[in-house]
Amino acid sequence: MTAKILVVDDEPAILELVTYNLEQAGFTTITAADGETALKLVETEKPDLVILDVMLPRIDGFDVCRILRARTAVPILMLTARREEVDRVLGLELGADDYLTKPFSPRELVARVRAILRRVAERTRQPGGRVVVGDLVINPDSHEVKVRGKPVDLTLKEYQLLKFLAENPGRVFTREALLDRLWEGDYYGDTRTIDVHIRHLREKIEEDPGNPRYILTVRGVGYKFREA
Repeated sequence: MTAKILVVDDEPAILELVTYNLEQAGFTTITAADGETALKLVETEKPDLVILDVMLPRIDGFDVCRILRARTAVPILMLTARREEVDRVLGLELGADDYLTKPFSPRELVARVRAILRRVAERTRQPGGRVVVGDLVINPDSHEVKVRGKPVDLTLKEYQLLKFLAENPGRVFTREALLDRLWEGDYYGDTRTIDVHIRHLREKIEEDPGNPRYILTVRGVGYKFREA
């Protein structure tokens, strides 16, 4: 079944460029030039992925992303003409799955779209939410983690952090976003507590904690779990 992509941008040239390349790659596209229209189309058209520009009239891309995340789990790839790190971090904190800075290569755009859709499909296929990546197995039914066939003893927060990252492979999360997810907004301490949990996890699941295979650092942003 062909994936349906909603492209949201107020620049006609960008809309034409993106839709042309997506359709050449075999995707079905629908478009919107503002945030209000985009929100309506997500409700009526049920796209498989949203490509969302940050700079939009009336409702900007960040607000659209925030509203979508409150309503749906549809994957979001954000486009930004600004290279500031704060914009990328904000988009990820709001729940975007990935971001791309303008000007971008159409080939890279299509590759990002395929990677996001592949991750979503992989999560959907896993029976009972079981996660298997290399030698690592996470079984939510038994609350058990094994590495190279041996059980790993994790604290509750370590388990929750590992499970959350592993269920979202390739997606980058800031420390603040991980704190909010694990403590549900009830933790007001230093974000370095995430670094401590990550270090402990690496010591327990990585063959070489100094050169991790599973939990990867994204410099200047946060952490992600490697794609299968």
